[in-house]
Amino acid sequence: MNDYRFGERLYELRKQAGLTQRQLAWEMKVSDKAVSRWETGAAKPSTNTLRRLALFYRVPVEELLSLREEKPRKAITKIVITGGPCAGKTTAMSWIRNAFIKRGYAVLFVPETATELITGGAAPWAMADGLEFQKCLARLQREKETVFLRAAQQMREDKVLIVCDRGLLDNKAYMSALDFAAVLRELGSSEVEARDSYDAVFHLVTAAKGAREAYTLANNKARTETPEQAAAIDDALIAAWTGHPHLRVIDNSTDFEQKLERLLAEIAAFLGEPVPCETERKYLIRYPDVKKLKELPNCERVEIIQTYLKGEDGQELRVRQRGSDGHYIYFRTEKRRLTDLTRVEIEERLTRDEYLRLLMQADPAARPIRKTRYCLTENSQYFEIDLYPQWTKQAVMEIELRDENEPVRLPKGIRVIREVTGDPVYDNHAMAYGMPEED
Repeated sequence: MNDYRFGERLYELRKQAGLTQRQLAWEMKVSDKAVSRWETGAAKPSTNTLRRLALFYRVPVEELLSLREEKPRKAITKIVITGGPCAGKTTAMSWIRNAFIKRGYAVLFVPETATELITGGAAPWAMADGLEFQKCLARLQREKETVFLRAAQQMREDKVLIVCDRGLLDNKAYMSALDFAAVLRELGSSEVEARDSYDAVFHLVTAAKGAREAYTLANNKARTETPEQAAAIDDALIAAWTGHPHLRVIDNSTDFEQKLERLLAEIAAFLGEPVPCETERKYLIRYPDVKKLKELPNCERVEIIQTYLKGEDGQELRVRQRGSDGHYIYFRTEKRRLTDLTRVEIEERLTRDEYLRLLMQADPAARPIRKTRYCLTENSQYFEIDLYPQWTKQAVMEIELRDENEPVRLPKGIRVIREVTGDPVYDNHAMAYGMPEED
């Protein structure tokens, strides 16, 4: 994890001195790129350079040394395990604990809130107002997550994985849009903030879809759904989480043990164990029917602005604003390409202030990429359709895969012009320096 606190101090000192990065680089006899990397936390100056900086800024060298040598912030990741009734979540939790404790993580579990309330007697059918049940559920969910985050910060391990047995957006599948908006108001939150407060979401498909012989009510006292109802709930849950930056759907195309192995592989890949790689395929498609996309329950619109920063050769650095209707979250992403399909990707969540500060490091030769993204979940795969304001006849569709051999099941109604995986012309980084003409 980058040390932003150290970088912020160097940035403040430079601004107080009224210097540009180039001017400071000249004073320190280093490149302006080196200064940029210090201030973003991507690198730290040598001890001799720190002494020169302390003398130049007239601050105690001990201050800068202590900041540089400060213990890195704890890496805390919060994920959601969700899914339809009888999807295997309970067993999955045990597998996750065993797998990631072995990898050096402290693994904390936030129990399923709905089950706690129902088995405790506060069932929705026992209350006079179903909406009040959902408000209670959301409040308790938020409080539990806050407590577990506080506990995570005190764990001895440097890596902590918080696993939520369902998250706040699960509520959306059980109520009207109007009622869900009322729940969000109760929390003082927005849908973007509630959904994207989790780092990743993993949906286990109900056994009622593809493994009906395994569907049972016996292993959960709170479960009452028929297989048909379970399948409908499963679809609603996928739709509720569609739009999240990292949603993965684990279906029943294999036996149950292999299903859980696929889940562990997806979580490990997201955490970057051992290396955070991104495997994707990219297609140039005909401009989609936006009206039909908006009507789909399993499709969500997202507004994106991504700005590219100056980086070293072979390194792609960007910051991104992502959200909708005035509610946004922010990321810093570093990528290095391994093959046409696979790249090393390191992504960190930013505060708004961190995002605005990093915008000052933008590459002046690159134009910010603005696009409207439609996130579409279909055939247990997660597609991202990007519409660019410069185009009216075509768009780009991407899908992230577990590995290079995973088959792609294209969504209905999408007309592919050609696959452009690995084509540098359609790489967003390249497009920031000049959009290609339409086919």
